[in-house]
Amino acid sequence: MTAPRTPRDRVPYSAIVDRPALVLPDDARMVVWTIVNVEDWGIERPMPRTVLSPPMGQPLSPDLPNWAWHEYGMRVGFWRLLECMQKLGVTPTLAINGIVCRNYPRIAQAAKDAGWEFMGHGWLQQPTHQVEDQRAAIRETVDAIRGFTGRPPRGWESPGLTETYDTIDYLAEAGIEYVADWVLDDQPVYIATAHGPLLSVPYTVEINDIAMMVVQHHSGQEMLRRGSAQFDRLYEESAVSRRVMAISVHPYVSGVPHRIAYLEQLYRHVLAKPGVLHWTGEQILDWYRAQVPPHTMGESERRS
Repeated sequence: MTAPRTPRDRVPYSAIVDRPALVLPDDARMVVWTIVNVEDWGIERPMPRTVLSPPMGQPLSPDLPNWAWHEYGMRVGFWRLLECMQKLGVTPTLAINGIVCRNYPRIAQAAKDAGWEFMGHGWLQQPTHQVEDQRAAIRETVDAIRGFTGRPPRGWESPGLTETYDTIDYLAEAGIEYVADWVLDDQPVYIATAHGPLLSVPYTVEINDIAMMVVQHHSGQEMLRRGSAQFDRLYEESAVSRRVMAISVHPYVSGVPHRIAYLEQLYRHVLAKPGVLHWTGEQILDWYRAQVPPHTMGESERRS
């Protein structure tokens, strides 16, 4: 049996200080990439995350309170995020479960009408390791997004960023061009797959409301405090070679009344700096591939 290709096999190590400098159009300084994650939490399944522990520590099904916590985001929170993005002129990438196009068409249509990029986020919100047929789930997701928007997704973010050793090959096989799962750099890097190089666009587990508020239990102010500090340092470093900063939010977390103002303040902080591009994932993909073409992958892996 052939041993699986590990991440180190696919992305050789590269120190960011050893690479030629990347440049942006019109001498821009850095890129900010916003991702809004919209998921389907079917009540017939265990909840992906919980805000309330079950009574006496015994998991219950159906889990109404935690399902309703997420459902609030679909009914109310998403619309706050949409207003926030439109008010501040930010066009995000929508990481969307394929089934959302069927179960929540109102949300998918609003994102489409606003010109958001659609990125595949699995068919259902469940770990990739629990998906019986990954190829089928990827195909269903791509087909659902193509059917709704008229074009297939170019990017992919696995639920919970989970991948098996073979997931990246299945994604490349399905025509996916970039992924957000490999949170390992401040610049894009190519990933070797069985079907040619695929790009990793810098995502985040740090400037991410799940990590801050749901896992680490910070207050809503943490998005502004941590996000501003992250931006300021990357902006400084981008004077030498351009960087990408991701901001990842979820309707049921950042879309609630006591947190949304801190996200808006973070964007105002970012917008106050000159030379910052607010790009979608596919815009980052096209920019990087123009500078480091995928056919030079052997060279690009050494430099990126």
